[in-house]
Amino acid sequence: MAPNPNTAILRTLRKRSGLSQEEVAHILGSCSESAVSRHERSNSLPNLLTALGYEAIFKVSISELFPGLYQTIQKGIEERIAAMEEELYQSTAKSRSAVPIAIRLEFFGERRNGDSNYSAP
Repeated sequence: MAPNPNTAILRTLRKRSGLSQEEVAHILGSCSESAVSRHERSNSLPNLLTALGYEAIFKVSISELFPGLYQTIQKGIEERIAAMEEELYQSTAKSRSAVPIAIRLEFFGERRNGDSNYSAP
């Protein structure tokens, strides 16, 4: 069985920092040493607050901390966006619905081309 990419990253960062699982749990303030261990082994996923805590501790984005999970989520998102975009292109928009459809299609096009202006303020 191939090692889980999430396991190596979180554990490696913790080891590199010199912190124990107990110390990471203490810094997070919201989980136990055994929870940190489960997250490192990918036996369970941290909740959003804990994942953001890992990001704050190690200064590494959640998507980098959990790349396998991120890639799985991203693939599903891309598939659903493609299906939605195709449905919008097939729709026969008239008057009031034409503008909202055009806005969505513009967003999808910008997103695909990397031109999106939808970053955090």
